Amino acid sequence: MNAADLIAALEDAADPKKIDCVARFFQGDDPNTQIMGVPMPKVFPIAKAFVALPLSEIDALLDDPRYEVRMAAVSVMDFQARKKRLPDEDRKALFDLYLRRHDRLNNWDFVDRAAPHVIGEYLRDKDRSILDHLAHSVNPHERRTALVSTFAFIRRGDVSDTFRIAGSLVDDEDTYVQKAIGSWTREAGKKDPDALVAFLMRHKDRLPKSTIATSTMHLSSDQREAFGVKVRR
Repeated sequence: MNAADLIAALEDAADPKKIDCVARFFQGDDPNTQIMGVPMPKVFPIAKAFVALPLSEIDALLDDPRYEVRMAAVSVMDFQARKKRLPDEDRKALFDLYLRRHDRLNNWDFVDRAAPHVIGEYLRDKDRSILDHLAHSVNPHERRTALVSTFAFIRRGDVSDTFRIAGSLVDDEDTYVQKAIGSWTREAGKKDPDALVAFLMRHKDRLPKSTIATSTMHLSSDQREAFGVKVRR
Protein backbone atom coordinates (compact mmCIF):
# COMPACT_ATOMS: atom_id res chain seq x y z
CA MET A 1 0.00 0.00 0.00
CA ASN A 2 1.60 3.24 -1.12
CA ALA A 3 0.90 6.71 -2.48
CA ALA A 4 0.89 5.49 -6.07
CA ASP A 5 -1.89 3.00 -5.28
CA LEU A 6 -4.06 5.71 -3.75
CA ILE A 7 -3.47 8.02 -6.70
CA ALA A 8 -4.41 5.21 -9.09
CA ALA A 9 -7.68 4.71 -7.20
CA LEU A 10 -8.46 8.41 -7.50
CA GLU A 11 -7.62 8.41 -11.20
CA ASP A 12 -10.03 5.50 -11.70
CA ALA A 13 -12.77 7.52 -9.96
CA ALA A 14 -12.06 10.76 -11.84
CA ASP A 15 -14.70 12.09 -14.21
CA PRO A 16 -13.74 15.00 -16.50
CA LYS A 17 -17.37 16.08 -16.45
CA LYS A 18 -17.09 16.72 -12.71
CA ILE A 19 -14.03 19.00 -12.90
CA ASP A 20 -15.96 22.28 -12.87
CA CYS A 21 -18.17 21.10 -10.00
CA VAL A 22 -15.22 19.99 -7.86
CA ALA A 23 -13.22 23.11 -8.74
CA ARG A 24 -15.83 25.31 -7.03
CA PHE A 25 -14.65 24.05 -3.66
CA PHE A 26 -11.02 25.01 -4.15
CA GLN A 27 -10.69 28.61 -3.02
CA GLY A 28 -6.95 28.64 -2.40
CA ASP A 29 -4.55 30.98 -4.17
CA ASP A 30 -2.28 28.28 -5.61
CA PRO A 31 -2.28 28.67 -9.41
CA ASN A 32 -0.58 25.28 -9.80
CA THR A 33 -3.40 23.30 -8.23
CA GLN A 34 -5.09 20.93 -10.66
CA ILE A 35 -8.56 19.35 -10.45
CA MET A 36 -9.12 15.71 -11.38
CA GLY A 37 -12.89 15.59 -11.20
CA VAL A 38 -13.35 13.34 -8.14
CA PRO A 39 -16.23 14.53 -5.91
CA MET A 40 -15.45 14.56 -2.19
CA PRO A 41 -18.00 11.80 -1.39
CA LYS A 42 -15.77 9.54 -3.50
CA VAL A 43 -12.46 10.86 -2.20
CA PHE A 44 -13.21 10.06 1.44
CA PRO A 45 -13.96 6.32 1.11
CA ILE A 46 -10.92 5.91 -1.12
CA ALA A 47 -8.81 7.57 1.57
CA LYS A 48 -10.34 5.37 4.26
CA ALA A 49 -9.21 2.28 2.38
CA PHE A 50 -5.65 3.58 2.74
CA VAL A 51 -5.83 4.35 6.46
CA ALA A 52 -2.69 2.26 7.07
CA LEU A 53 -0.60 4.40 4.72
CA PRO A 54 2.81 5.27 6.23
CA LEU A 55 3.48 8.91 6.99
CA SER A 56 6.24 9.01 4.39
CA GLU A 57 3.66 8.13 1.74
CA ILE A 58 1.21 10.74 3.05
CA ASP A 59 4.02 13.27 2.89
CA ALA A 60 4.59 12.35 -0.75
CA LEU A 61 0.89 12.80 -1.53
CA LEU A 62 1.01 16.34 -0.15
CA ASP A 63 3.53 17.23 -2.86
CA ASP A 64 1.00 16.39 -5.57
CA PRO A 65 -0.47 19.39 -7.42
CA ARG A 66 -3.93 17.81 -7.59
CA TYR A 67 -6.58 19.00 -5.16
CA GLU A 68 -8.19 15.61 -4.65
CA VAL A 69 -4.86 13.90 -3.97
CA ARG A 70 -4.03 16.36 -1.20
CA MET A 71 -7.56 16.01 0.18
CA ALA A 72 -7.06 12.25 0.27
CA ALA A 73 -3.79 12.78 2.13
CA VAL A 74 -5.35 14.92 4.86
CA SER A 75 -8.28 12.51 5.05
CA VAL A 76 -5.92 9.62 5.72
CA MET A 77 -4.33 11.73 8.46
CA ASP A 78 -7.76 12.43 9.92
CA PHE A 79 -8.77 8.76 9.86
CA GLN A 80 -5.53 7.79 11.58
CA ALA A 81 -5.91 10.51 14.23
CA ARG A 82 -9.43 9.30 15.06
CA LYS A 83 -8.09 5.94 16.27
CA LYS A 84 -8.66 5.87 20.02
CA ARG A 85 -5.71 3.55 20.67
CA LEU A 86 -3.27 5.33 18.41
CA PRO A 87 0.14 5.39 20.15
CA ASP A 88 1.20 8.79 21.42
CA GLU A 89 4.28 8.85 19.21
CA ASP A 90 2.13 8.24 16.12
CA ARG A 91 -0.30 10.99 17.13
CA LYS A 92 2.63 13.35 17.62
CA ALA A 93 4.01 12.40 14.19
CA LEU A 94 0.69 13.28 12.54
CA PHE A 95 0.61 16.59 14.42
CA ASP A 96 4.15 17.40 13.30
CA LEU A 97 3.48 16.43 9.69
CA TYR A 98 0.38 18.64 9.51
CA LEU A 99 2.27 21.67 10.79
CA ARG A 100 5.40 21.03 8.77
CA ARG A 101 3.47 20.73 5.51
CA HIS A 102 0.88 23.41 6.18
CA ASP A 103 2.01 25.18 3.01
CA ARG A 104 0.32 22.33 1.11
CA LEU A 105 -2.86 22.58 3.17
CA ASN A 106 -3.86 25.66 1.22
CA ASN A 107 -7.62 25.46 1.14
CA TRP A 108 -10.28 25.86 3.82
CA ASP A 109 -11.52 22.27 3.55
CA PHE A 110 -8.08 20.73 4.07
CA VAL A 111 -8.06 22.51 7.43
CA ASP A 112 -11.60 21.57 8.33
CA ARG A 113 -11.03 17.94 7.43
CA ALA A 114 -8.00 17.32 9.63
CA ALA A 115 -7.41 20.10 12.16
CA PRO A 116 -9.92 19.00 14.85
CA HIS A 117 -8.47 15.51 15.28
CA VAL A 118 -4.87 15.88 14.08
CA ILE A 119 -4.18 19.17 15.90
CA GLY A 120 -6.96 19.67 18.43
CA GLU A 121 -7.13 16.17 19.86
CA TYR A 122 -3.36 16.05 20.21
CA LEU A 123 -3.37 19.32 22.17
CA ARG A 124 -6.31 18.38 24.37
CA ASP A 125 -4.09 17.63 27.39
CA LYS A 126 -1.05 19.69 26.36
CA ASP A 127 0.12 23.27 26.15
CA ARG A 128 -1.95 25.03 23.49
CA SER A 129 0.20 28.08 22.84
CA ILE A 130 0.94 26.80 19.32
CA LEU A 131 -2.62 27.85 18.47
CA ASP A 132 -1.85 31.45 19.40
CA HIS A 133 1.24 31.29 17.23
CA LEU A 134 -0.84 30.01 14.31
CA ALA A 135 -3.47 32.69 14.91
CA HIS A 136 -0.82 35.34 14.23
CA SER A 137 0.53 33.69 11.09
CA VAL A 138 0.65 35.57 7.79
CA ASN A 139 -0.89 32.42 6.25
CA PRO A 140 -4.71 32.62 6.49
CA HIS A 141 -5.01 28.83 6.39
CA GLU A 142 -2.83 28.57 9.49
CA ARG A 143 -5.02 31.18 11.16
CA ARG A 144 -8.06 29.07 10.29
CA THR A 145 -6.32 26.01 11.76
CA ALA A 146 -5.85 27.87 15.04
CA LEU A 147 -9.61 28.24 15.40
CA VAL A 148 -10.91 25.05 13.77
CA SER A 149 -8.63 22.94 15.98
CA THR A 150 -10.53 24.13 19.06
CA PHE A 151 -13.53 22.05 18.00
CA ALA A 152 -11.83 19.18 19.83
CA PHE A 153 -12.13 21.21 23.03
CA ILE A 154 -15.65 22.48 22.30
CA ARG A 155 -16.92 18.91 22.11
CA ARG A 156 -15.90 18.51 25.74
CA GLY A 157 -17.46 21.78 26.88
CA ASP A 158 -14.17 23.70 26.95
CA VAL A 159 -14.86 26.91 25.00
CA SER A 160 -12.33 29.36 26.43
CA ASP A 161 -9.70 28.82 23.74
CA THR A 162 -12.28 29.20 20.97
CA PHE A 163 -13.44 32.59 22.15
CA ARG A 164 -9.92 33.77 23.01
CA ILE A 165 -8.53 32.90 19.59
CA ALA A 166 -11.62 34.20 17.81
CA GLY A 167 -11.13 37.47 19.69
CA SER A 168 -7.61 37.78 18.31
CA LEU A 169 -8.95 37.31 14.77
CA VAL A 170 -11.96 39.65 14.75
CA ASP A 171 -10.26 42.12 12.42
CA ASP A 172 -9.02 39.44 10.03
CA GLU A 173 -9.71 40.38 6.41
CA ASP A 174 -9.69 36.83 5.06
CA THR A 175 -13.18 35.58 4.19
CA TYR A 176 -12.50 32.03 5.33
CA VAL A 177 -11.06 33.11 8.64
CA GLN A 178 -14.20 35.15 9.26
CA LYS A 179 -16.32 32.16 8.27
CA ALA A 180 -14.41 30.09 10.82
CA ILE A 181 -15.07 32.69 13.52
CA GLY A 182 -18.78 32.53 12.76
CA SER A 183 -18.97 28.74 12.61
CA TRP A 184 -16.88 27.85 15.63
CA THR A 185 -18.15 30.52 17.98
CA ARG A 186 -21.62 29.28 17.02
CA GLU A 187 -20.58 25.75 18.02
CA ALA A 188 -19.02 27.01 21.24
CA GLY A 189 -22.22 28.93 21.93
CA LYS A 190 -24.18 25.68 21.93
CA LYS A 191 -22.15 24.68 24.99
CA ASP A 192 -22.06 28.11 26.64
CA PRO A 193 -24.57 30.65 25.25
CA ASP A 194 -23.60 33.26 27.84
CA ALA A 195 -19.96 33.13 26.73
CA LEU A 196 -21.06 33.62 23.13
CA VAL A 197 -23.18 36.63 24.02
CA ALA A 198 -20.30 38.12 26.03
CA PHE A 199 -17.94 37.58 23.07
CA LEU A 200 -20.35 39.28 20.69
CA MET A 201 -20.94 42.18 23.04
CA ARG A 202 -17.19 42.82 23.14
CA HIS A 203 -16.66 42.58 19.40
CA LYS A 204 -19.96 43.37 17.68
CA ASP A 205 -18.71 46.67 16.30
CA ARG A 206 -15.70 45.05 14.64
CA LEU A 207 -17.11 41.79 13.31
CA PRO A 208 -18.66 41.63 9.80
CA LYS A 209 -22.43 41.25 9.76
CA SER A 210 -22.12 37.89 8.02
CA THR A 211 -19.92 36.56 10.83
CA ILE A 212 -22.38 37.71 13.47
CA ALA A 213 -25.27 36.17 11.52
CA THR A 214 -23.54 32.78 11.50
CA SER A 215 -22.39 33.01 15.09
CA THR A 216 -25.89 33.77 16.42
CA MET A 217 -27.81 31.15 14.45
CA HIS A 218 -28.81 29.25 17.61
CA LEU A 219 -29.64 32.28 19.74
CA SER A 220 -33.19 33.51 20.14
CA SER A 221 -34.72 35.81 17.54
CA ASP A 222 -34.70 38.68 20.02
CA GLN A 223 -31.01 38.15 20.77
CA ARG A 224 -30.13 37.95 17.09
CA GLU A 225 -32.00 41.16 16.34
CA ALA A 226 -30.17 42.87 19.21
CA PHE A 227 -26.95 42.10 17.36
CA GLY A 228 -28.30 43.55 14.13
CA VAL A 229 -29.31 40.31 12.43
CA LYS A 230 -32.48 40.49 10.37
CA VAL A 231 -34.84 37.74 11.45
CA ARG A 232 -37.97 36.57 9.67
CA ARG A 233 -40.91 36.50 12.03
